[in-house]
Formats: sequence, structure tokens, C-alpha cells
Amino acid sequence: MTRESPIRYSVLPLSPEAHLFEVRCTVEDPDPQGQRFALPAWIPGSYLVRDFARHVVAIDAASGARPVALEKLDKQTWRADPVPGPLTVRAEVYAWDLSVRGAHLDTSHGFFNGPCLFLRVLGCEGRGCEVDILPPKGARYRSWRVATALRPRPGARADRRGATPYGFGTYIAADYDELIDHPVEMGEFALASFRARGVQHDFALTGRQRADMGRVTRDLKRLCEHHIDFWSGTGRGRRGARRAPMDRYVFLVTAIGEGYGGLEHRGSTALLCARDDLPQPGMQQPSESYRNFLGLCSHEYFHTWNVKRIKPAAFSPYDLERENYTTLLWLFEGFTSYYDDLALARSGLVTRDQYLETLGRGISSYLRTPGRRRQTVSESSFDAWTKFYRQDENSPNAIVSYYLKGSLVALCLDLLIRERTRARKSLDDVMRALWKRHGTSGAGLDEGDFERLAREVTGLGLGRFFETALRSTRDLPLKAALLTHGIDMRLRAAESAGDKGGKPAGKDARALSARPAIGLRTRREGKDWIVTHVLDGGAAQAAGVAGGDVLVAVDGVRPGSGGLDAVLDRRRPGDDIALHVFRRDELLALRLRLRESPRDTCVLSVAAGRENPLLRRWLGAR
Repeated sequence: MTRESPIRYSVLPLSPEAHLFEVRCTVEDPDPQGQRFALPAWIPGSYLVRDFARHVVAIDAASGARPVALEKLDKQTWRADPVPGPLTVRAEVYAWDLSVRGAHLDTSHGFFNGPCLFLRVLGCEGRGCEVDILPPKGARYRSWRVATALRPRPGARADRRGATPYGFGTYIAADYDELIDHPVEMGEFALASFRARGVQHDFALTGRQRADMGRVTRDLKRLCEHHIDFWSGTGRGRRGARRAPMDRYVFLVTAIGEGYGGLEHRGSTALLCARDDLPQPGMQQPSESYRNFLGLCSHEYFHTWNVKRIKPAAFSPYDLERENYTTLLWLFEGFTSYYDDLALARSGLVTRDQYLETLGRGISSYLRTPGRRRQTVSESSFDAWTKFYRQDENSPNAIVSYYLKGSLVALCLDLLIRERTRARKSLDDVMRALWKRHGTSGAGLDEGDFERLAREVTGLGLGRFFETALRSTRDLPLKAALLTHGIDMRLRAAESAGDKGGKPAGKDARALSARPAIGLRTRREGKDWIVTHVLDGGAAQAAGVAGGDVLVAVDGVRPGSGGLDAVLDRRRPGDDIALHVFRRDELLALRLRLRESPRDTCVLSVAAGRENPLLRRWLGAR
């Protein structure tokens, strides 16, 4: 054999009832010094070391029928004794993580991301890979099939000699990075397909649900064509529009009772949603939860360009053994978060007012985060591994989201460019230039490359803006930026703990200046209310309330189903209240004085008078 022989894998749902996958990895010509194998420590797109090797419950090696000794070198690496011929490592992997980043297997379905299962043959990462995806044994699994964007082996048949789309069999990848960038769903799933600018798109839906698949695919077709046209710079309907950078795309969706999340891949996305997020047959107008689901799809699809192909230099290539630090996640996640909802408005999937309501809610969330005054968005990007993905009771006071603030940086930058160039240039132009320079070439993006490119494309001096927006904790110029495009930004007090902003005050609301605030966040567990966060500068912090405290009584009465929000409805700023809380096993009696709610709830509306032409160009751009 030559050193170029492919690495061969097989995946078998060995015991769905015990949540065990069996994975085999065969290398024909192992390292004569002893071949090393390793599982990744993290999965690209989710910036936390997850140590996937901890789910390996058994592992062994053999060369033909002869057992081969394996030595574990560290938490995720093994070395086999030297052998002259083919070497196969077999592992059993526990799969009970129902998320977009892990592996999950039971008698209803199986799902896995490659980093959870596929051992990396160290020194051979650039070789081609073949993987046999096998069905579980037993009559109850006869109707199972496979959904993945992996390529079937050419000339394949739906059996062990090959695979067709949605069949068990053999799939191929050009190298290890491609192999682990294609999640796999298996089981009984609903399937619908559409073509967007000539590219096949499939929607595979797992879970007990009754969704209007026709509505979903019509809306996704519209959305995907918008994104393809955005990146290629062509208008909708123009002949010769550039194809997407993949030959096929798959939405892998799991619907459960409650859930929300997505993870991008080069030719697919894994999505988790609540059943109620999906449109029901006969639904006339899209619900708010369905609009949120479309926004999630939009976000992950935009990533096909921005982060899967346009990458930070720190990810070129990925180091799968340890953290990969970059200060640019505000661009790759934050700018994607800006364009995800904007695409819904530009493609007509939401109205202008619905878009402004969503944007207002995002601004409200930003203003309610005390940590924005402590951490810059560049620092947030760099610290994703240790702070954003490892949040605790003090996180709202200590960090700012690079998703959220990054999206608002994009908003301000886009409106600034449009206003100063009289709409001759925009952030859209910068993103397309970024694609041509770094996406099509694969050249990684260094820390200052985007700022230099933005100045080059627009001809504007943007240094002061970037210094303030990216490397300071000063608030963004949101009100002024929106006003240049005819959008009024008003701030009011929250009407309730569940008031996310985006809408004017209710008609029956009390005088908003009288709304009391306590400065903490809670969650309900059974009949108990648990303090999750105590906000800086609030009444609860001044009284000594701490994260993890269990609220026993307010003024001698146990909080009911409405929690503290119901209590505050009967109070006014300046009122003193008595709190009894359990901290660990100790009962504490605390007193606090309620304060007036801050005006941090954002409402956006089109300014009265003639509509600003910049607004039409912004929300109608393609």
C-alpha cells in the first residue's frame, strides 16, 4: 500500500437502547513507530473545549485477527504498538447529548457530529476518507434512513457497497476536516426538497410534530436565494446568478418540546427547535416563534460563507487539540447575527415593522447587560472559550455577547457607510469584497484585515469608529445612526419582567416612571424560585441577595406562579420589602428598597413625515 491509501471508517448504532455507537477506523499502512489516534477536543463553531474522548467507554485495536496493544498518552490520544499491516481501532462511544454539537442515540433516532466519533489518524489528516454508515440491527429499524451532506461514493448503491442520498452505505470525504464537517441524522424523518439557484436543498425533520413542510420549503427557498444573490452581488431573478459554494445543502432539524440552537457546517446545518416553532398546516400569518426559527435558519445558512469559508487566520487550519484564539468573533458571529434577521426583511419574509420590533428587542437586551461597560467586543471574542461559553451567576455583570454587540456594530457601521457615501456604498459591498479576497481563496483573515478592507472599499476614514466600537466599552451610537435612516429610537421602562422591548407601552400600562425594579433574575424549579443573576447597582445587590439563593417569602408570603413579577405589580419605587431566602441550608432575612425601573426598553418606529430614501435602500437592498 502507498501512504495515499484512504482512511476507512465504519459507524454502527451498536446498542440504541444503551446509547452506544461502535466506530471503527482502519489505516492500511500505520506509522512504523506506532500509529497515534486522537479525538478532537472541540467542534468548530462551538468555542468550548468539550473533551469528546470522555464519552469513549471501550477501545481496542487489532491487525487482522491479532490484538494490538493501545497506550493512552493523554485525555484524547492513543498510540498502537507498531504493526506491519492494516491496523483497525474499534471504539464504543456513549451518545446521549441531544444538542447540535454532540451525539445522540436511542431507539427513535441517531445523530452525530464527526468530532464525537471519528478518530483522527495523526499524520494522515490530509488523506481521503471513506465511511460506511451502517443501520442498527433488528426489525424495528428497517424503516430508518440517513440524512447527511456527505457525498455518496461514486457509482453507489443503497447497500454496503455504496450509498445513495438517504441510504445507509459508503460516503466519502476529501480529508479529515471535510469528514467531521458533515453531521449525520439517522432514523425516521420527514423530508422535503427544493432548489435554490440551481442547488439542491433538503429539509430533514426529526421528532414528533405536524409541520407544514410546504410552507417551510417555500420560505427557505426564498431565503436561501436571497443569501446566494447577496454574496454573488446579483439581483433576484437575474439570469446567470452565481451558484452557492456547495453542490448540495441539508437542513438537519430536530423538533422537541423546548429547544433552540444551531451549528453551521460547510454543506449543512444542525438545528434544534421547539415543535411550536414550526408552522402548522393552515397557518395564515407566520407566528413570532416561526419567524425566530427562520432567523435561526438564516443565521446558519449565512455562515456557509462567513466562517466556513471566510475564516480567521487562527482557524486556518483548525487546531483540534486546544483553544484557537481570535478577537474576530464579532465579525463572524456578530455580523452574521445582523444579516440573519435583515435577510428576512429584505426577502419579504417579515414586514418592516416586524423587523424593527426584533431589532428593538436586541437593542433592549444589549442595554440591559451591565457587562457591556466592562468588556469590549474584541475581548468578548477572545474570551469566548473561558467566559461566554462558561457563564455563571455574575456573567451579565462581567461580559458582553459578541453575537449581540457584534450585530449592533454591524448595524452602526452599515448605516454609517450608507449615510456618509449617500448610499453609494454599504457594508454589503465590504462583505462581498471579503468573500472575493478571503472566501474564494481560502486565505485566513488576520486581526486587522477587515478594518483595512472596509476603508479600502468605502474610501472612508473609519478608524475612530472601529476604535470605539471594537476596543472600548463606550455605548454604540445607535440612536444617531438609526435617525440618519429615518428611524426614531425611544427608550421606556419595562412593563414587566417578561417585557423584551420592541413594542410601545401597552394601552393600559401604569405610568412607566412608577415601575419598580429589584435588579435580579430568577428561574422556577418546581414550586421554588431560584435567583440566577444579581445585577450590578440594583436593589437586590445592595441588600445582599446572591446568585443561587432560593426565594422563600416576600413580605412573609411565598411567591406564587407569577414569581417576583407579580409581587412587583403591587409595589412602587421606594417601597421597602422583606425577603427570606435559603442560601445553602441557611435561612437569611434581608430587606431592600425598590428602585425605579431604568429606561432600557427600546422601541423603534419610522419617523413621522416623508419616508427617508436611505431607509428604502437599506431594507430593500439585495
